[in-house]
Amino acid sequence: MPATAPKLISGNANRPLAQAIAGRMPMQIGLVDARVERFSDQEIFVEVFENVRGEDMFIIQSTSKPANDNLMELLVMADALRRSSASRITAVIPYFGYARQDRRTKARTPISAKLVANMVTTGGIERVLTMDLHTAQIQGFFDIPVDNLYASPIFALDILHQFNGTAGDVMVVSPDVGGVARARDLAQRIGAPLSIVDKRRERPGDVAEMTVIGDVTGKICLIVDDICDTAGTLCKAAEILMDHGATEVHSYITHGVLSGPAVTRISTSAMKRLIITDTIKVTRAAEACRKIRVIPTAPMFAQAVLNIWSGTSVSSLFNTGALVPIYEELYPNGMWGR
Repeated sequence: MPATAPKLISGNANRPLAQAIAGRMPMQIGLVDARVERFSDQEIFVEVFENVRGEDMFIIQSTSKPANDNLMELLVMADALRRSSASRITAVIPYFGYARQDRRTKARTPISAKLVANMVTTGGIERVLTMDLHTAQIQGFFDIPVDNLYASPIFALDILHQFNGTAGDVMVVSPDVGGVARARDLAQRIGAPLSIVDKRRERPGDVAEMTVIGDVTGKICLIVDDICDTAGTLCKAAEILMDHGATEVHSYITHGVLSGPAVTRISTSAMKRLIITDTIKVTRAAEACRKIRVIPTAPMFAQAVLNIWSGTSVSSLFNTGALVPIYEELYPNGMWGR
């Protein structure tokens, strides 16, 4: 292990997050000088301008839209570092694309998440650091260590700060039965009850019917999920909750994919606020939307990188209390004793 510091390198998927992670490092390190560009036929080319021989390298690259380009950038960067004799290569993938293709939903369909895991492993990457995988079993698709961070501790800090004084009126809502474990975890962290919106789909992307399980009358409802794509389901769930007597609806979503009409739908929806993280680079449209607020993940990822580099526990970051020191700049007067 290098005696001085880990070395960070970034692709083009989310450079603001990569720079923020580097800026949180106590060693005052910057990103490794490199160029990641495309030839005229869109082939990806990487050149690293610094010596990385024997270094502990961390590639920061979400595989978000355009997913294929960003995934290929990650693999080509890993190959460049491996051929430059880096001692270990860790892929920091804040948003792991293809995660929703984690099983065969019908005959003659792929399990693309497993295919991507195979590509990452054979590409010379020795460890993966990510956040809120769509399903936990994806960790088993890899034959290398995978550290899956959770946004729930960050969301808990934000909720305890934003709803201080009205915590007794807060109810956490899972937008579907599959997300109950995620919602229950957050509800336990903030001491709130749990409700479920049960949805039935006729086909992918088309919700035919929704039913609220639990009494949300007079409650401030907080919908919790890992991905917001086109926001159709999310906006419809907010409308249903308001129809059932909720006073306000806020949503806490880890990965703001926000494709297609998502931002427009959110702007005109019954939701009061959508809170996302910056695991995916925030678009200008999302930045301009008054209903959308972004919580930074750089403090957590920076600490996780340091823990991996130094050989200490990453699971310590699962504890809400452990994040207080690294998020105190964002919430200086938060009520963390709850």
